[in-house]
Amino acid sequence: MKEKVTMQDIAERLNLSKNSVSQALSGKAGVSEETRKLILEIASQMGYVYSSTNRKSYSPSPKKGTIALIASDFAFSMKSFFGEIYLIVEQEAAARGMNLQIQSISQGTAEQLLIPAIMQNQSIDGVLILSHITTDYINSIIATGKPTVLIDHHHPYIHADSILTNNRFSAFEAVRYLAELGHRKIGILTDISFSPSYYERLEGFLLAMNEFGIPIREEWILRDAKENASYILSAIESLEEQPSAWFCVNDGLSFLLCSTLQKLGVQIPGQVSIVSFDNGYLSQMSIPTITTMDVNLKLYAQKAVEQLIWRMDHPNEPFTELLLPTKLLIRQSTGPAPY
Repeated sequence: MKEKVTMQDIAERLNLSKNSVSQALSGKAGVSEETRKLILEIASQMGYVYSSTNRKSYSPSPKKGTIALIASDFAFSMKSFFGEIYLIVEQEAAARGMNLQIQSISQGTAEQLLIPAIMQNQSIDGVLILSHITTDYINSIIATGKPTVLIDHHHPYIHADSILTNNRFSAFEAVRYLAELGHRKIGILTDISFSPSYYERLEGFLLAMNEFGIPIREEWILRDAKENASYILSAIESLEEQPSAWFCVNDGLSFLLCSTLQKLGVQIPGQVSIVSFDNGYLSQMSIPTITTMDVNLKLYAQKAVEQLIWRMDHPNEPFTELLLPTKLLIRQSTGPAPY
């Protein structure tokens, strides 16, 4: 007579605890959706007989719950990259049966480490943090114990999942394109103190310059560039020699650079080419339109929501960083090197 298959048999087969197997078979909380499905499948294969007195019916259902999307006032005020992405996050969350609550964080709130009221609501199941606020403030959110995923930000002192643009390789691609056009005098506008992403784009820029044997001119590496017309004008006029091409780490800088150079009588792209990053509305409305590295906002939002839901089901798994690719959009601001 065939021996009766027990929970212990299933546990040993899967190298799991008997308690985990019991939770899965009875439909109780305590195991992830993925683990539960595996246990049910193996139990069926082994011929496990369910006890009608102990077993609760279990059928997977769409994820339900509420996500909090938190960002700085500045991030929400930007109409391009950050201003658009939260709308897509809302759509992606709704498609998965999740509600979304939005909370902007003022500078004062961040400095005082004040937890927003929505975080004190027990109905919040997970948190998405859009871009950077401050490291201390983000860690104060994580300390609430809510599963947290960062969008377009990471830091060595922040222990959380992150969805990021592949900044280094994207910047590399931008410089590669300029090199293919014959440019050997290339500068960069970045602000490494503002965001880790901008520092990584500088790293990708330098990597490409070395890869293609292009001389690196320190005076053409503007590390603290500000999205301010007077700053851009002053920076350009201070250069004894102008590069034939610029790589800008965002559309705001490229738009200001383009308009400033034109006011100085420089032809774009006849005399100077410009490549930007993000594909926001400024790169599209500029005259000429600006060649840029396109960030797929829908994919960004989709992966952020997917990762957060996964983290809710796998709270003890190692943190991960997902790097998303960009696409070069060739527009009117780039052309062959003039010399």
